[in-house]
Amino acid sequence: QVQLVESGGGLVQPGGSLRLSCAASGINSEYYAIAWFRQAPGKEREEVSCLRPIDRNGSALYADSVKGRFVTSRDGAKNTGYLSMNSLKPEDTGVYYCAAEPFCSQQPKDYTYWGQGTQVTVSG
Repeated sequence: QVQLVESGGGLVQPGGSLRLSCAASGINSEYYAIAWFRQAPGKEREEVSCLRPIDRNGSALYADSVKGRFVTSRDGAKNTGYLSMNSLKPEDTGVYYCAAEPFCSQQPKDYTYWGQGTQVTVSG
């Protein structure tokens, strides 16, 4: 059984930082694309980053809105993906989900495995 469990969300002031974690079980996450999506109230779920599998060069893709501020990474030994978020803005507020699939896609429907989501609120 595949499980993705996110953690690390919370309330942070504008300009602050958070690091989200996505702990995987049931899959070797190094051979999956690990994507991070977010969903704000009343808005569609949007992809903010995707980290390619290590056998597809392992490079990262970012939405324009987060380039230069967010960094995605993985720790193969811990079977965990990360999203480090810096210089946070109020518009970054939302529920953040990690997702896994053998390839990166911007479409949520293309992802088979999802975490339960973690709330990020940028306010203050």
